[in-house]
Amino acid sequence: MDVVVTAVLGILALYLFGGLKVLREYERAVYFFLGRSWGAKGPGLIYVPPLFAKTQLVSLRVVALDIPPQDVITRDNISIKVNAVLYMRVRSPDKAVVGVENYLYATSQLAQTTLRSVLGETEMDELLANRDKINAILRQTIDTRTEDWGIEVSAVEVKDVDLPPEMKRAMARQAEAERERRAKVINAEGELQAAEKLAQAAHIIGKEPAAIQLRYLQTVNEIASENNSTTIFPIPIDLFKGFMERLAPAQASDSGSRALPERTAGERLPAPRSKGRAKV
Repeated sequence: MDVVVTAVLGILALYLFGGLKVLREYERAVYFFLGRSWGAKGPGLIYVPPLFAKTQLVSLRVVALDIPPQDVITRDNISIKVNAVLYMRVRSPDKAVVGVENYLYATSQLAQTTLRSVLGETEMDELLANRDKINAILRQTIDTRTEDWGIEVSAVEVKDVDLPPEMKRAMARQAEAERERRAKVINAEGELQAAEKLAQAAHIIGKEPAAIQLRYLQTVNEIASENNSTTIFPIPIDLFKGFMERLAPAQASDSGSRALPERTAGERLPAPRSKGRAKV
């Protein structure tokens, strides 16, 4: 009799101790008693009656879910291949277990279809320039769909955009043309500024005639400092201004005193006709 009692007590002790489980801080156990869900338990020590209850562990840590490369045709009919990464965590363990069969697989498939649909309505230039905006739209769309599953999507990041080789060459030519345009604009702005400064310098030199002589001496000094065999002395045009003014009246008087000769090639010129009427 004592043996039977001892055996029964041993089996009861094993049954009681067999239902004890210890959960970590980031783990939750969805508790099913006789097939019905009784919510989530944990962390710490919990008791699950063997043969009558079962549990399913769910991790509450953030999961980085890789989205495979997707072939996408943008709104401007450009075929590209895009992959992304999704960061998610389980917010409600009982919904994640009861509401969906496999929340990781379901979230991955939803992220792939959402990535194709959102990028299909976006132009390629907008995708390359406003990637943060595209990421926010993807996160909001996926998070709205997974809210009923107890899943919270914290971020969606587009990792890589694979462009066709033809498009890469076209973008390289476009970038080169843009650089050339900027160089021409900068060169033109430099010429404009230089012209403005030269105009200001000419205006100052015009007010002070001695400034041109100082500039002349400075130019001679710069030429003489170079190690060359030929020295060029620039002569200001203003030195010849007085001679030109004296020659101008003399040339005007000479041109007025000149007259036609009486003979040309040995013949006498005809006499000028009278303006009056001829006598009959």
